[in-house]
Amino acid sequence: MKKKNPKTEPQDKKESKSKKQRQSKLDELGSQVEKIAVRTAESIKKVIDKALASRNTVLTIRVNDESNDKLNMLVEAGLFKSRSESAAYLIQEGIKSQELLFDKMASKMKQIEKIKKELKNIVSKEIAPPTSK
Repeated sequence: MKKKNPKTEPQDKKESKSKKQRQSKLDELGSQVEKIAVRTAESIKKVIDKALASRNTVLTIRVNDESNDKLNMLVEAGLFKSRSESAAYLIQEGIKSQELLFDKMASKMKQIEKIKKELKNIVSKEIAPPTSK
């Protein structure tokens, strides 16, 4: 048996206590990271579920191989149940990222509609049947 050196014994206890404290801090940090990861995953799932809940229009689209591979990756990662869901999500996110463009387009579309109505009024007045007296 190895004899204990009384001078190093307190040092060993200090090192052991220090290791336990570090391990405790690491365990606490790991626990916090895990909680954040779970909350983040739940948050992402809620956003995805919300985006998918309002889908009510069916589209048939063709995509290139690269896009298909990316859609499959999202399904294989477990983020979506199908390529259709992943495509719907990506379309919605793309639209959100171009919100300013769509706002500008909407403004111009309103102007176009106003001009069309004005043209219809002009044409209907010009080719209106003559009124009999």
